[in-house]
Amino acid sequence: MIANMTFHTEYLTFRTKSHREYINITPQVSAALDKSGIAEGMILVSAMHITAGVYVNDGEDGLIRDIDEWLEGLAPVRENYRHHRTGETNGDSHLKSLLVHHEVIVPVTKGKLDFGPWQQVYYAEFDGQRPKRLIIKVMGE
Repeated sequence: MIANMTFHTEYLTFRTKSHREYINITPQVSAALDKSGIAEGMILVSAMHITAGVYVNDGEDGLIRDIDEWLEGLAPVRENYRHHRTGETNGDSHLKSLLVHHEVIVPVTKGKLDFGPWQQVYYAEFDGQRPKRLIIKVMGE
C-alpha cells in the first residue's frame, strides 16, 4: 500500500545588509516542518539565485568566519573575471555559490529535523543588499 504523500512549500525572502552574509535559517525550516504536519520524509531547502547558497554545518561564529575566509581565498573579489565583461561585477559570488552549493536535503524523522548534534541550516548570501528568495519544500507523510 502506498501512503499519501504530503507537500508543503514556503518561500523566504532575504535582503541582507552586507554583500556577504551567513544566516542561520534552522528555525524557519523547523517552523515549515511543523506547519506541514509530516512525521517522516525530507525537506529540500534551495536558494533561488545563482549567487547564493544553502549549507549544513555548525553554527559557531569562529567557524562561520573561517568558512567566509576560505571561500574568499578560493574565489576572491577581483576585477578580472570574464563574467565582468558582460557588465556584471559579481563573478566571485557565482563561484562561491558553486563551492557551497545551492541546496540541501534535510531528513525528517518522528516529526523533527534529523540532524547530528551541531548541524544547522544556513543561507549563504554572496551578492546581497537586494531581495533574494529561497524555497523550503517539505515532503513526506
